[in-house]
Amino acid sequence: MAGTIAAASALGMTAVLGGCGITGGSQDVTLKLVAADYGDSPANSSKKYWDKLAEEYEADHPDVSIDVSVYSWNDVDRKVREMVAAGDPPDMAQIGAYADYAAKNQLYKADDLLSIPVQADFVGQLASAGQVKGVQYGMPFAASTRVLFYNKTLFAKAGITPPESWDDLAEDAEALKAEGVTYPYALPLGPEEAQAETMQWMLSGGGGYTDSVDSYGIDSPENIDTFTWLKNDLVGKDLTGPVAPGELNRAAAFAAFAKGEVGMLNGHPSLMKTAAKSGVKYGMVPTPGNEGPSKSTLGVSDWMTAFRANGHRDQVGDFLDFVYSEKNVLAFSREYDLLPVTSSASGTMADSDEDRHLRPFLEELLASELYPVGKTSWADVSAQVKQQIGKAVAPGGSPSGVLGHLQAAAGRAESAE
Repeated sequence: MAGTIAAASALGMTAVLGGCGITGGSQDVTLKLVAADYGDSPANSSKKYWDKLAEEYEADHPDVSIDVSVYSWNDVDRKVREMVAAGDPPDMAQIGAYADYAAKNQLYKADDLLSIPVQADFVGQLASAGQVKGVQYGMPFAASTRVLFYNKTLFAKAGITPPESWDDLAEDAEALKAEGVTYPYALPLGPEEAQAETMQWMLSGGGGYTDSVDSYGIDSPENIDTFTWLKNDLVGKDLTGPVAPGELNRAAAFAAFAKGEVGMLNGHPSLMKTAAKSGVKYGMVPTPGNEGPSKSTLGVSDWMTAFRANGHRDQVGDFLDFVYSEKNVLAFSREYDLLPVTSSASGTMADSDEDRHLRPFLEELLASELYPVGKTSWADVSAQVKQQIGKAVAPGGSPSGVLGHLQAAAGRAESAE
């Protein structure tokens, strides 16, 4: 994943679906869609979702066929880049990023495609995150937020309650360590998804990757204070387990939680199923902040994009209106334990007993902040964070030095745009 919400569940399989739903006869327009696979087995591959969707749409639109290729998250962004480079872009691509294509004027604007009710239905934060210089090119497709997971059994044994603040978290971690818990707090700052854990902590300290005018502020006083606290009060007191945070990847932290070896960690919805399968009794609370529950949490979205090269604007727009209907958004979200990207589907999910397990995440969505994905420099900055941020909390490391180095790299990436 990194940077996408689905990589937690995708196992790297590749499934290709060609001409799904076509029943014969000549078609006036064929729309090519490349999509990512959110499934963790052939039984729940996204192939099945798109197959059903295409069949339903074609039944009412005999002059349009939908040709879908579904790839794993390991492959999908690269496949689309290769298609674009070869001069044969798909009509639509459901992928992890959009800003590079928008900057090169290769994408349709959302308001050139979608009907006004459909575009207005996107959750506000997600729609804003899909903009470049105030114009929406990225259409959110699936969303997720983060909460703090804790092991109820370990907490009961240690006689502690879930934390609300950093001080609470440190005290709980001390109590868990005294009970012999392997990872009192699992801090995955390894290269797999360090940019997510980093932003979660930055937000909890009142900072973030960018400032109020959307310029990078990686070495802000708030962020330096946050990582200084992590280094001194968690890592320095041996409360983060036997693996150095800079070497601990998210998948390994989740696996350790499922084995009952972790007291606390930040997690997204897929961890619920992983923990439940292993019989771990877990609870979830909002992310602790420096003085109480964090005022904001990390939100993540993947993106639907529409390329201009093939000129099928009207047909693409009509199909995407169908894709973003409440029924279809709900079906996808429920299949993969993700959050709806539209207000109508979010409202239905919030009121539905069927979706009660997702409510803690849904409640965090309105207070979430997303990566600065509208910046074409973000891919480079994210890669730098993954490689460098673990050094900020390592013995002998300098939070201000590492964050300053990352800020300088971000400035160079911005200048190169």
